[in-house]
Amino acid sequence: MKELEFAEFYRSSRDMCLRAVLAGVGERQLAEDLVAEAFTRAWVAWPKVARHPAPRAWVVRTALNTRISWWRRRRREVALADGHDVVVPPVTDSGLDPALLALLRGLPRRQREVIAFRVFLDLDTEATAKALGIAPGTVTAHLARAVATLRGHLVIADAKDTPEAGT
Repeated sequence: MKELEFAEFYRSSRDMCLRAVLAGVGERQLAEDLVAEAFTRAWVAWPKVARHPAPRAWVVRTALNTRISWWRRRRREVALADGHDVVVPPVTDSGLDPALLALLRGLPRRQREVIAFRVFLDLDTEATAKALGIAPGTVTAHLARAVATLRGHLVIADAKDTPEAGT
């Protein structure tokens, strides 16, 4: 029974959680790794996660926390010698417009996280605040700043793409 319940949760939630984490981290491969890790942890703690008021938010928060843990661990590692290039594959099939994803990458981390929970997971302000461990007013402030920044970039980009009247 546990297996079927979790399998259904995974099928119905994976893509939504992936998009939310992708919006938060901005890198497709990293987002996939984080979501896989978070779903693994959700499986291990399934009785607890199943009772959580927002299991998808639990998965996304776990993925974002995992990224922080990985980052902390990696910053203590010794860098490879020069000459080792890292190839970053292009983002494809994410369900997000590449231009929008690039703009999301430019936002501060907390604003990206608020966008991930409020927009991609469609959580209300209270649930987002609880999931991120911040005050509801802070969620509102970060969302307003993020939307203003995105709107500013999108309006400018749209104005550049629109031909002037009468030309």
